[in-house]
Amino acid sequence: MKIVSKVAALAAVSMIALNASVAGAEEITEFRIGILGGENASDRLRAYECLEQKTADLLGVPVKLFAPADYNGVIEGLLGGNLDLAWLGASSYAKVYLTDPEAVDPVLVKVNVDGGYGYYSIGFARNDSEINSLEDMKGKVFGFGDPNSTSGYLIPSIAIPQEGYSMEAGDYFGDVVFTGGHEQTIVAVSNGDIDAGVTWADGLGEWEDGYNSGALRKASDAGLVDMTELRQIWQSPVIPEGPIVLSKKLPEDVKIKMTGLIASLNSIDPDCAYNIAAGETKGFMPITHEAYVNIVEARKAKNKN
Repeated sequence: MKIVSKVAALAAVSMIALNASVAGAEEITEFRIGILGGENASDRLRAYECLEQKTADLLGVPVKLFAPADYNGVIEGLLGGNLDLAWLGASSYAKVYLTDPEAVDPVLVKVNVDGGYGYYSIGFARNDSEINSLEDMKGKVFGFGDPNSTSGYLIPSIAIPQEGYSMEAGDYFGDVVFTGGHEQTIVAVSNGDIDAGVTWADGLGEWEDGYNSGALRKASDAGLVDMTELRQIWQSPVIPEGPIVLSKKLPEDVKIKMTGLIASLNSIDPDCAYNIAAGETKGFMPITHEAYVNIVEARKAKNKN
């Protein structure tokens, strides 16, 4: 899954878009950004402070950040018209789309340093355990993040049974539990509270760094874990990175400006881009609904079971 467009070309277009406006467009009085769960609220809010300020400067209205306790808080905020922008996981986007196809538009996706926009669900355990693969997890406690997480639940819940391991608690794994988010899963495994868990990473770079980007990299950067104390035990098939979405109700000039701002972040403020993207990236590039059709169908099938 390679992005054909050139980052430099998009950045140039984006800078023009920052000043774009549509004559007669409806004005907004505030702009509301939802931040998906996965780590504690204060860290999420801190990571987005730079975008909050840039958005306020660009749009000339107050900007509010919202960091609900779980994924569903952001999903419901978008569906209810109480949020204007969010970076969703593919599964969360699928839930929004299946509930109301007219709620949001996917506009941008994070691009990895290799030019692709795929990532992985990564299973991991402590290095001092005897767990090296799913074969060693019989009777053990397996932790997952959030029911609406793509890498933290949806994809593992499909891929792991396809490898012959039931996800029903007590069938093969001693228990299957939800921790509440990626950071909580990482800390729970690191502390020995659960035997293994899954989280997300781009799969590029070095394990000791937490890969180049993802929840492991963010936890490693924050000093929450020492990656040398953990080992990888499983990896999913490649997953399309989730989209940054905008409410369809926004005026067109606001959509253009916000798309341009985020697409330009890597050029105008690399530190801000790093914080929001949870690690090293090439930036953000355009994406459409078509990239998520398979995830939507997987979510639909899961809902029927």
